[in-house]
Amino acid sequence: MYDVEKIRADFPILGREVNGQPLTYLDNGASAQKPQVVIDAVTRGYAQEYSNVHRGLHYLSNLSTERYEAVRGTIARFLNAPSEDHIVMNSGTTEGINMISYAWAAPRMGEGDEIVLSVAEHHANIVPWHFLRERQGVKLVWVEPRDDGSITAEDVLEAVTERTKLIAITQCSNVLGSVVDVKAIKAGAGDVPVLVDGSQGAVHMPVDVQDLGCDFYAITGHKLYGPSASGAIYVRPERMDEMRPFMGGGDMIHEVTRDAVSYNTPPMKFEAGTPGIVQMIGLGAALEYLMEIGMENIAAHEARLAAYAAERFEGLNWLNVQGKAPGKAAIFSLTVEGGAHAHDLSTILDKKGIAIRAGHHCAQPLMEHLGVPATARASFGMYNTTDEVDRLIDGLELCHRLFG
Repeated sequence: MYDVEKIRADFPILGREVNGQPLTYLDNGASAQKPQVVIDAVTRGYAQEYSNVHRGLHYLSNLSTERYEAVRGTIARFLNAPSEDHIVMNSGTTEGINMISYAWAAPRMGEGDEIVLSVAEHHANIVPWHFLRERQGVKLVWVEPRDDGSITAEDVLEAVTERTKLIAITQCSNVLGSVVDVKAIKAGAGDVPVLVDGSQGAVHMPVDVQDLGCDFYAITGHKLYGPSASGAIYVRPERMDEMRPFMGGGDMIHEVTRDAVSYNTPPMKFEAGTPGIVQMIGLGAALEYLMEIGMENIAAHEARLAAYAAERFEGLNWLNVQGKAPGKAAIFSLTVEGGAHAHDLSTILDKKGIAIRAGHHCAQPLMEHLGVPATARASFGMYNTTDEVDRLIDGLELCHRLFG
């Protein structure tokens, strides 16, 4: 039995008020709130256990190293990776995708080589490929969503040619909520590697990278109810062997002399410098919390929320929902007829204690495709309720009365 009230009790911030109203937090697509177990892990990490990791011989360094490295195994279990040795820990999806762009893609792509990606990608899965377009003449091939917001495996695979060197695709759109069948894309892509932006996918559904067959899968901790500046990327074994170092510094070296440098073994080879030690320990606590509840249970709860919200939205003939793909995640990007800007909606809703996101959501190509400057996005998480959907509807009706 999924006890949402018990789960809500684990998140201290959900008990507060904003502008004299109970907080209704619907901005999970940007960043999720943190359960007490994560707050406790971060507090303990700084207050009682902090030291730099690796190579230290004293008690605190050994303890911090043990706590930090245990997270690598937790991430591997969360993603069902074949080994923790194929988990590169980092500050999040943005760093992970930039690492693949520099360490794997740049040495093997040149003028006229192609990268296939969708118009619905987050900028984190667009800008690193623009770097290759600007510097090396790589061509970006764009796949547009269908009318209902679906991004189909069929459409993605139709864009693949003999010049395609990579498919870089989201598993779940942060604007439309559309879920992409990345397993079918990988199965039909032949030898073309597939990178998956799992920033939203890993939050809303169980992930098994071995079943997906993908070559790279990136996650970001702050959306997974963990700390900001934490995350990781799974790298398929053969791809890891093909990668050059991303950044130079401590931890990624084996030996440095005046005339030469040799590198550590993967994954340490790709983890230069002092990492976000306590942030990663907090991420480990968040993932253990999610696995204890069960991602299947969370997905089922959010599916019920999505169905309820979609039904309520259908009753508002002045409200436009951008993207109605079957099986979409509980992410709704909204526009209101009558000229009210998304920022107006967000401001009014905030007065009612309702937190949503307004803007282009780091997805400007998608905004251009949709023909809107911005949307008001309500994104639901594991602790949201149907009562909060109703509060959102009441707030939107107020906006319509004011601006309609």
